Amino acid sequence: MNHDRQPDPRRRRARRPAPRAGLLGSEPELITHHTHNGTEPDEPPTVPIIRQRVGEPPRRPRPLTAQDLRRRRWRRVRRIGYVAAGLFFSVPGIAFAITYAAVDVPSPETIAQAQGQAVTYLFSDGTEMGKDVPTGGNRQILAANQIPDVVKKAVIATEDASFETNSGFDVGGILRAAYNQVTGGSGGGSTISQQYIKNASGDDDPTLTRKWAELAKSFKMNQTYDKADIITAYLNIIYFGRGSYGIQAAAHAYFGKDAGQLDYSQAALLAGLIQQPGRSENTAVATNRWTTALDRMLKNGYLTPAQRAAAKFPTPIPLRESRQAGALNPFIKKQVKAELAAQGIDEKQYYSGGFQVFTTIDPQAQQAAEKAVAEGMDGQTDDRILNALVAVDPKTGGVLAYHGGEAIVKGPNGEDLAGRDWADEAHNPGSSMKPFDLAAFLKLGRGLDARFDGTSPRTFPGVDLPIRNAGDSSSCSQECTVSEAMQRSTNTVFYDMVLNVTKPAGVAEAAREAGIRTKDNGGRSELFTGDNNISIGGGGTQVTPSDMASAYATFAAGGVQRDRHFVQKVTNANGETAYEAKLRSADAFADNDRQKSAQIAGNVTAALAPVIQFSRLTCPTGHECAGKTGTQQHTPQNDEPASAANANSQTWMVGYTPSVSAAVWVGGDGDKALRGPGGAPLFGSTLAGPIWDRFMQLYLSGRPGERFDRVAAISSPQDRVQVQQPPPQQQQQRDQRDSVQFGDGGNRQQNDQLDRIREFQQRLQELQDQQRGRRRP
Repeated sequence: MNHDRQPDPRRRRARRPAPRAGLLGSEPELITHHTHNGTEPDEPPTVPIIRQRVGEPPRRPRPLTAQDLRRRRWRRVRRIGYVAAGLFFSVPGIAFAITYAAVDVPSPETIAQAQGQAVTYLFSDGTEMGKDVPTGGNRQILAANQIPDVVKKAVIATEDASFETNSGFDVGGILRAAYNQVTGGSGGGSTISQQYIKNASGDDDPTLTRKWAELAKSFKMNQTYDKADIITAYLNIIYFGRGSYGIQAAAHAYFGKDAGQLDYSQAALLAGLIQQPGRSENTAVATNRWTTALDRMLKNGYLTPAQRAAAKFPTPIPLRESRQAGALNPFIKKQVKAELAAQGIDEKQYYSGGFQVFTTIDPQAQQAAEKAVAEGMDGQTDDRILNALVAVDPKTGGVLAYHGGEAIVKGPNGEDLAGRDWADEAHNPGSSMKPFDLAAFLKLGRGLDARFDGTSPRTFPGVDLPIRNAGDSSSCSQECTVSEAMQRSTNTVFYDMVLNVTKPAGVAEAAREAGIRTKDNGGRSELFTGDNNISIGGGGTQVTPSDMASAYATFAAGGVQRDRHFVQKVTNANGETAYEAKLRSADAFADNDRQKSAQIAGNVTAALAPVIQFSRLTCPTGHECAGKTGTQQHTPQNDEPASAANANSQTWMVGYTPSVSAAVWVGGDGDKALRGPGGAPLFGSTLAGPIWDRFMQLYLSGRPGERFDRVAAISSPQDRVQVQQPPPQQQQQRDQRDSVQFGDGGNRQQNDQLDRIREFQQRLQELQDQQRGRRRP
């Protein structure tokens, strides 16, 4: 046996069984034993280790008491609390430090540049029309010494009483704001510094990320700039209402003076309006905000009790007067922006290039339009009467004048509100729709010498009620020519023409070809072909004044249709052309056949030319003109008096020379029974007509005379039928009745009254017929 043999390390030693506790007296291995690592435990064990004595039976550890369990739980809670407190203060602190280093505080000059540049609008002759100022773009940056201390103190007292001492944010204000949100109260916790940052960024999203960055920027602003610089920067960018950004613009908008001339009462009103600028024209709101500002100025020691007691509300100048003389027409601006957006120049691009917009608006035409409407509406007592006038150049399609009504109107509480653009609202065109009936008729090869039954009333198969003409002067014989029917505006002739010859779809097609833009083609007009009412411009057919002016311009242009537009071109800040209108033209009534289209348009003009004199209107000296009046009758309601049958809701006059087509609409917002002075009903020839006449006289006065191109008459063999002439005595009476008395105002007035009496009696009879129809079983 070799005793020097080394043990094989691969062989495992047999473990000796551990001595068993108990009688042998050996010490057991307790689970409470720990390997000593040279450190002492943080705390002694709650339950002591019980060691057995030799020869004694084994002992069990003492059970944990309720007090032991509570101590253990609270020890864990304390440890978790220490960790949470450390994270609560250290993590935000580190994050705030990182954010603080990353953010920058923008200057007012940078803000004004970043938020866009004003767009300058020019008339067609290159003179300035006005400026479209973007949000914040009309700010005039003032230095600290150009803003009175009373203005600064008024804003500090009203917006941020702790401004002089806070570090950019107010913990108490933030807590109050949080409480108000939870309890449903009002009021925020933003300091002036925070409001500056929010307005500078244009970001008002209620997110924690945005608020966090705002706090960091506000704190950094207060570490970087003096308080005097901060309040100055704030006053240079904040919005005060009336489209005014910055204290200088606000001083001019409300009081017509520089900011340096504001007194403490005016300063208090402007400071108060910062919270509710959108309600600046509400006198009750403005007074309440002014009172709040003065009270806070007194509380902060910025006013003496005597000054507070002596303060009187500083009534702002009227909103209309606050608009600068060169203020831009809001309706023209709306149309221009829509036109440019359709060409790819969206809102962001629009305000970023320092653009100049060369419009098609003729300054003389625009002035004539405004003057003609003002003179025509003078003396009207029905405040429901609205108006619009649009003039278009037939040779280019450019809009020469655009009056959409009042830009500022009174609201239900007497406050000033933005008006609606009535030139872009669709209304029943009445008889001004008849030229499109005629165009559709001429397209079929029929002519002005075609005859129809022009008596009234007439019944038609499938039509519930009889069709009537608007008075004796509108009726003619059973063999009335289309030409005479147009002059007299004979409803029964055109209703018959459309129902039995052209069909409603043919009229709608001719109207679209002339330039009326329907809702399914990017427009606002509607040409309803579900019934025959389109023939006399009623029912579901509604057309905008803008479309009427454009469509009649196609007749004036000899059948050449050109798209209506407001913009000639747009140049950027460097004078480079960013957009230029492409003038498109089309043969309206005959594809690729200009001569045929011109012949149709020329025949329409020939039919419309006598309407001017028949409607007691005149062409400008040396100028040939043509046109058509239109009237939409009010539909009486059961609760209205019988006289409502003699009222009208929409009136029109649309007419043209070779160089200008103008549409005038005077009516109501919907089907209103409108009345002129003395309760007289409105007609196209009594209000809209004179406004059109006055506009044409003003605009074309002194311009070279012009004539329409002569074309061959369109005629068909079936139209050449001998007309049965009325007896000479009857014809003489008709001629005397229909003659226009221009030299004798008394005769003209008498004729007007007789016509109104006849029309009233006829419409009253129609109402009675309708009521009888309702009573039938």
